[in-house]
Amino acid sequence: MTVDERVAPRTTAHTGHAPVSMIERMTLILDSFDGPVPMRTLIDVAERTGLPRSSVHRIIDQMIRLRWLAHAPGGYRLGTRALELGGLAIEHNEIRDAMGPLLHELCRTTGMVAHLGVLDGPEVLIIDKVVGRGGVGIPTRLGGRIPAHCTAVGKALLATLQPSVIEMAFPHHLSRRTSRTIALRGELHRELDRVRNHQGVALDREESITGIVCVGVPIRVDGGIAALSLSGRIGGQHPPGTAKLARILLDAAEAARAISPRHE
Repeated sequence: MTVDERVAPRTTAHTGHAPVSMIERMTLILDSFDGPVPMRTLIDVAERTGLPRSSVHRIIDQMIRLRWLAHAPGGYRLGTRALELGGLAIEHNEIRDAMGPLLHELCRTTGMVAHLGVLDGPEVLIIDKVVGRGGVGIPTRLGGRIPAHCTAVGKALLATLQPSVIEMAFPHHLSRRTSRTIALRGELHRELDRVRNHQGVALDREESITGIVCVGVPIRVDGGIAALSLSGRIGGQHPPGTAKLARILLDAAEAARAISPRHE
């Protein structure tokens, strides 16, 4: 990149025009912190974005309050919110890349849909999904979120937590997705106890989506925890029984320990 390119006013990717919305201007300001130098002055940011210095100063003040940016000696640096989200994105991509072949093998073996998820509050963030030969029609998506209390992948993750954490994270009455959804926090506690007593294997019997059954297990990845699951439709192409699926997933979880990012 030339000096002219580094300081040239940036434009939006879609229109080629100067940015007008607050989101566009905030994005340009964040983008100005790329490269090897972690700190930027107000003049640096204004030159790299092409925005008026007064506007940059006003927007940066708001971004500092929201933790996107922070004060640094002589200027500004990325804030904790940006660093946290950036770290999560890198971590999730590393996990996905490492576990991708394992998910494909699970789909090839079972013909079902394999999910890889991580816990985010009371929800599961799906960081990978692979569809087997009999797994069409399951309405989940990569990057989507699903409730933890009524999914196998979610219950597998929740069972790794202390009951006191569950008590704080969930209200007494839980949201229903189907007539089979666990509706009370006390019932969830009992369900998670069952999961803990069965090697971490969790089941979803039409609790999240009518007609869909699922088996999930936790996996240890680089000091953290994710979960694998296999889902299929009732009356589909004769998927393996839950006991066999549990065994397949437990074997996969053991294999995952050896291939997780930065495994030692």
